[in-house]
Amino acid sequence: MGHRTIRFGAGAGMMRTGLMRAFALCLALLGLAAPQMAAAWGFYAHTVTADVAQANIAPETQRGIARLLARSELMATPDCDLDTLQDAAVWPDCVRRDSSRWGYTAAWHYRTAPVCEAFNPRANCSGGACVTGQIERSHRLLADESLPAHIRLEALAFLVHFVGDVHMPLHSGDHEDRGGNDRDADYGIVPDLNLHWIWDGPLAERAITGEPPVVRRYSAAERAELAGGTPDDWGRESWQTARDIVYPNAFDVSPCDEELPDSTALTQEDIVAAVPVARQRVVQAGLRMARLLDEAFAPGPLPDPERQP
Repeated sequence: MGHRTIRFGAGAGMMRTGLMRAFALCLALLGLAAPQMAAAWGFYAHTVTADVAQANIAPETQRGIARLLARSELMATPDCDLDTLQDAAVWPDCVRRDSSRWGYTAAWHYRTAPVCEAFNPRANCSGGACVTGQIERSHRLLADESLPAHIRLEALAFLVHFVGDVHMPLHSGDHEDRGGNDRDADYGIVPDLNLHWIWDGPLAERAITGEPPVVRRYSAAERAELAGGTPDDWGRESWQTARDIVYPNAFDVSPCDEELPDSTALTQEDIVAAVPVARQRVVQAGLRMARLLDEAFAPGPLPDPERQP
């Protein structure tokens, strides 16, 4: 069955959060856990980063995005909606289920690097086939008004999705475990998940639904603090977060000091300590997404938000 986007108002959003938490717990207790839920939780995290971006882009950017989204029929992906920026944020995950048409994009969603080796922003990205390379490529294509609408629309979807992906620490940091996928981990009372899925799913969901609201119009000072940098910078941040926070939080030791076990359990204290980190990555992703979108649709270059007063 194809993905269909569900849109919610504020009250329905609160209901959605409660239902998803209850559903996740029920699945865990029934022994059904991560594979069934992974797409749903990933959908939620990506759409919230798109919501943050939507709340912080310029009116001209809003209009330019709407013009492209109005041509969504050109993409010929009827099982994967592409009518809103939320849709665009999850569209690349939806279409890659069609491996014969979109399977070549699978490597574009990450660029993992060993957390115990020196970081090289250009390693593991042959021909630009990695998340940072594709952010740069998609931004160039989106900004090129001479290109056909369907090329720019595809670039829009890849751009907003990959900006989200690069901010997830385990899409950049790795410790011989496929970015935490091979490390079994319990999440509080929920057993039988893995470390990657916890950071991609329930931990991100808990961070997003906290107070104050993540989705809002941020001040110029906040954007100056949070929205700067390049895709390589963002990948380095995620890699460092994986090395300094994600693995030590999960295993209570530095990943580079001793061999890690294949399984662990995140206590409530571990989860509480990790939530602010996950929350900041979501906010940074949304604001940086907004910046790139404004740059792509602006009539001229925009100043780096780090240089704004």
